[in-house]
Amino acid sequence: MDAQTQSPQSEAVVFAKTRSGIDLPVIDFTNPRFAVPEDPNTVRALYAAFVESERKRRLVPKFIMRMMLRSAAKKSLLVRSLFQSKAGFLDGISTYMMKLGTGNLVPPFNSEIDRKFAASPHVPLLRLRMQQTARLLCDGLIADLLDAQNAPLDLINIGGGPALDSINALVHLNRTRPELLKRPIAIHVLDSDEEGPFFGANALDALKATGRPLHGLDIVMDHRCYDWNAPALLEQLVRELAAKNSIIAASSEGALFEYGSDAAIVANLKALHADGGGAKQVAGSVTRGDETRKRMIAETGFTLIPRGLEGFAPLAAQAGFSIAKVENAMLSDQVLLSAVAVSPAPFLPS
Repeated sequence: MDAQTQSPQSEAVVFAKTRSGIDLPVIDFTNPRFAVPEDPNTVRALYAAFVESERKRRLVPKFIMRMMLRSAAKKSLLVRSLFQSKAGFLDGISTYMMKLGTGNLVPPFNSEIDRKFAASPHVPLLRLRMQQTARLLCDGLIADLLDAQNAPLDLINIGGGPALDSINALVHLNRTRPELLKRPIAIHVLDSDEEGPFFGANALDALKATGRPLHGLDIVMDHRCYDWNAPALLEQLVRELAAKNSIIAASSEGALFEYGSDAAIVANLKALHADGGGAKQVAGSVTRGDETRKRMIAETGFTLIPRGLEGFAPLAAQAGFSIAKVENAMLSDQVLLSAVAVSPAPFLPS
């Protein structure tokens, strides 16, 4: 059966190697094994459970909690990555592992504690973040792909590690509108990390194999070491892609819009916009700015910036983008930005 008409339920899980030689499942949200329920009641229930678990954790004396975490970290690579990170953020592979779901963990990430951690209520919300980002990117691309059916497609992924949001957007498009992907496609991963993009390239190759979801498509991936505080490389890339009349779109899931400074966000979006000649669509995640979220972030060592939509929308407007669509995963809001000819009025969430 052709990969484009094959039912997701009939597919086996695809695996790809990390740089260290571990075979990991490749997330495909069109496959029920990876799809995350996102009806409002389920999402609210997950968030309520997360808030309650955090409340109970705060009741434990800090010295006892440190002892518990040290003990758990000895038995769990996921716990070790989360609570012993020195960088203020998770590396691409550790973040990816948490998005697999309990039933898809593999050695050495499947100890009893790993599974218990992966079953905690905040992890599905993290998985949902990528699922929503990928779908928003997919939805935003359709009109541009219809308007320029012979143009190459270039997806820019900023800080996305394996770039599975970009890859999943293509998988979803190939399930629903395969005729739109009959063109040269490139995914440009701009990230300071090397491990994530290495795995992402292998994941893409695995998905392009015979009988797999991206079989028969002309897709390549390239990785460029990137610091979003110095966007000259991005500016040059957008100029090069615009010169060949590409359809340009971008995404940044769990990265620029959540960890970057206001100045970095504006500079990167301006580089993507290129005075209207660059990316027409940008998808990404924005950390929510409610008081509960701010308190939780303050209690961790992560450098997330809980600016919320009300803080993010004016930054996007400065760079020539408006918020066209929002998806909610409680811990973050996923946005689809559309390029506009003039700066729009700031988006105010209802």
